[in-house]
Amino acid sequence: MSTVAKLIATALGAGYSPVAPGTCGTMVAVPLAWSLSGLTWWGFVMVVVGITTLAIWAASEADRAWGTHDSGRIVIDEVAGYLATVALVDRADGFVLAAGFVVFRALDILKPPPIRWFDEHMPGGTGVVLDDVVAGVMGAAIMVGLDHAGAFAAIAERLG
Repeated sequence: MSTVAKLIATALGAGYSPVAPGTCGTMVAVPLAWSLSGLTWWGFVMVVVGITTLAIWAASEADRAWGTHDSGRIVIDEVAGYLATVALVDRADGFVLAAGFVVFRALDILKPPPIRWFDEHMPGGTGVVLDDVVAGVMGAAIMVGLDHAGAFAAIAERLG
C-alpha cells in the first residue's frame, strides 16, 4: 500500500524532481484542469474534494513510509490546491490556467495568513494538504475577482 501512496503523494513521480518539486507538482495539475474543463463548476469542485481526500491519505501514508513529516516529495497537495484555484474560472482558457498557476504558486510559497496557520497547526497529512487547499481557495477568490473585473479579457485583447 505504501507504494500506491507514494505514487499518489508524488503526483505520479513529479515530487521526485531534484529542482522545485512543488512547482513540478503544480505543473502536473495544469493539463488535468484543462482536461476536466467540460465539467460544471460544481462537478469540478467535487473532483477537488475527492483529490483532497485522497491527498490527505496519501500524504499521511507516504510520510509514514519515508519516516518524514511533510516531505518535499509530497506534491499531490499542490495538485489539489491548484485545482481549487481554477475551479470557478474558465479552465479551457490557457491564459487563465497560466494565471492560476502564478497566483497559486505565489500563495503557496508566501503562505500569508491563514495559510501558514494550517501548515503549522494541523497534524499529519491533513496539515500537509490543507494549507495548499486553503491557498487554493484564496487563489480562487483572486481569480474570480480578476475575471469579474475583466482582467483576463483585457489582457487577451491586448495580446491578441
